[in-house]
Amino acid sequence: MASELRLEGVDFSYEDATPILEKIDLAVPAGQFVCLLGSSGSGKSTLLRLLAGLQFPRHGRLSWNGQPITGPSLDRGVVFQDYALFPWMSVVDNIAIAIGKAQPKARKAERREQAEACLVKVGLENAIGQYPFELSGGMRQRAAIARALALCSPVLLMDEPFGALDPTNRARLQDLLLEIWETEVPRKTIVFVTHDIDEALYLGDRIVVLGSTPGRLIADLPVGFPRHRERRALFDSAEFHALRESIAETLAADTLRQLVAA
Repeated sequence: MASELRLEGVDFSYEDATPILEKIDLAVPAGQFVCLLGSSGSGKSTLLRLLAGLQFPRHGRLSWNGQPITGPSLDRGVVFQDYALFPWMSVVDNIAIAIGKAQPKARKAERREQAEACLVKVGLENAIGQYPFELSGGMRQRAAIARALALCSPVLLMDEPFGALDPTNRARLQDLLLEIWETEVPRKTIVFVTHDIDEALYLGDRIVVLGSTPGRLIADLPVGFPRHRERRALFDSAEFHALRESIAETLAADTLRQLVAA
């Protein structure tokens, strides 16, 4: 069986029984870049945490490569919006500690060398000895991506990683992520949470749309724009605007249905 992330009949609710996710069936083939799109409250981040093994469904099954997801694993790297770097460690030491988890037998010098290589890959070669508080938000997020890459995980789960950045840095990191993903062999499987339709269309091979209250899969759309994507040309194309409008209408119609049913 080919490697894939799979969710089968997944429901999730908290102790007060408020339903957050309902009957989620989804398969993500290895190497695919999937954007998980939805408004606030649709359960996108919860779904990502389930895939990461940080939370557990009330019903249903989650698996990677045919094996049940029962907790966190080095197979699944996670990048959060808040960077989650250790503030008392230099940037390179933040990366090296991740390498130590993935390669416990590696010597300190080897971990350091690999950590520096990861930082070079994300353009932070001049910040190797700095601490997180000395970096801009965009640089901290680059470091968080470098740490996730250092684990060499075949799956990368990203929870609105660029949401807090200004438009310029957001665009730069989108391009950096695509460059890394497109050039790696084999490509990582990426599940990327966003509420931004333009971002989803620019990054993804496929867009999975969640409706809210509770989160339900309301659309699963292929993104047929060829790689490598040129931002300006793509955003100006009629195909881009048509797909963007279709997704926006799907979200608006679901919101209206929820309001009528309330």
